[in-house]
Amino acid sequence: MPRLDGILADTTPLRVSPPFRRLWWGLGVSNLGSQLTVVAVGLQVYALTGSTLAVGVLGIFALVPLVALGLYGGALVDAYDRRKVALLASWALWVVTGLLALQAWLDVGSVGVLYGLVALQSAAFAINNPARSAIIPRLVEPRLLPAANALQTISWSIALTVGPLLGAFLVALWGYGIAYSIDVVLFAAALWAVWRLPSIPPVLSPEDTSSELDRAPHRGTSDDVAGDEAGEPSAPRRKVVGISSVVDGLRYLATRPNVRTTFLVDLAAMILAFPRVLLPAVGVLFIGGGETTTGVLSAAFAVGAVLAGVFSGALSRVRWQGLVIAWAITAWGLSIAAFGAVLLLVGSTDPPQVLVGGLAAACIALALAGASDAVSAVFRQTILQTATPDDMRGRLQGVFIVVVAGGPRLGEVVLGAQASWFGEAWAAVAGGLACIVVVWLILRTQPRFLRYDALHPEP
Repeated sequence: MPRLDGILADTTPLRVSPPFRRLWWGLGVSNLGSQLTVVAVGLQVYALTGSTLAVGVLGIFALVPLVALGLYGGALVDAYDRRKVALLASWALWVVTGLLALQAWLDVGSVGVLYGLVALQSAAFAINNPARSAIIPRLVEPRLLPAANALQTISWSIALTVGPLLGAFLVALWGYGIAYSIDVVLFAAALWAVWRLPSIPPVLSPEDTSSELDRAPHRGTSDDVAGDEAGEPSAPRRKVVGISSVVDGLRYLATRPNVRTTFLVDLAAMILAFPRVLLPAVGVLFIGGGETTTGVLSAAFAVGAVLAGVFSGALSRVRWQGLVIAWAITAWGLSIAAFGAVLLLVGSTDPPQVLVGGLAAACIALALAGASDAVSAVFRQTILQTATPDDMRGRLQGVFIVVVAGGPRLGEVVLGAQASWFGEAWAAVAGGLACIVVVWLILRTQPRFLRYDALHPEP
């Protein structure tokens, strides 16, 4: 079925790289468990306090450690064996998840304990995520990175679709302890996958190559790890990782317009047009159905991302990746604006029952937004991985996780404020259109980004 093979997701990375295959399966299973915990923590905080604000404060306790340690975690990834960094951070995440389960079974009933554990979990994630992301270019060839990132998008989006629904179901039937305990079990898959990785020591930076080769014996890569164009792994080196390492990464980013632009356009999309904060009001005031409608709309976004990943076969053949990112984010903005237009059409009437037509139209708009975001994410990650030398990948992955986590949080503030001024419908319309205008203004100052060539990656 050659035509079908060209449309469906390219699974070549899973076939040719056993370490990547194990990592993909392990992270996919553990991501599902992580979503159970995200839902269970929110529900438990609400059950203890009866306050939506208290649930919102969870986001602050998660975001602050992530931003504070994201950059430093990336510096650690560049300085030490990535397998060891990821393994230690994964163990920390597993222990914290176990403590969440323990407090539930012991019925501790303390919101402060939950806030503290979420902060610890976020701190470990700030180190673990850059490590995992920086590992992937060492497991697959550069030409396969778009396909590998599309596969990652599929597994994450499936977890984002199924996890919240399953988490709420488990909590409703058996309580918080069961949900957390299942996460503990599922997270063992990630531990196993990282444990089975070969050693992935840091790669010599160009300025260090001559002096290091004079002092250290040559070591090649493991047989099942793909070679890296930036150089071969060096012998283990003792390094002190401090603020200067983080500053070096930021200075490098300041001189690399294409990589920097991937961050800027994503921030524009997330800050100006991220609609999650609008969904609860949509379920009550516009479409009806309350919490159920909010859940369906959230799932629609994730389903769109899953479908984009499943039918991503053509993405591995895209050459002008910067141009595709530009149009994908444009499609994102149009989809969010279309979502707002649906709300304008149905009106804020506080319907007593679900408006099926309005719900279907809103789901289609959000599914298109999810698909557009998934395509953009695949190529933003690919440019970051291929146009960045290996000795800087960890630090820039740290910046990436700060942008990915911080952008939507800021977006909730922006669209939440606009909704209070103009209403939810006009907030979505204005946000989507503003996103398009700002992204193309950014691209006008960075014309090289639109000519970014995957065959000749330039940072």
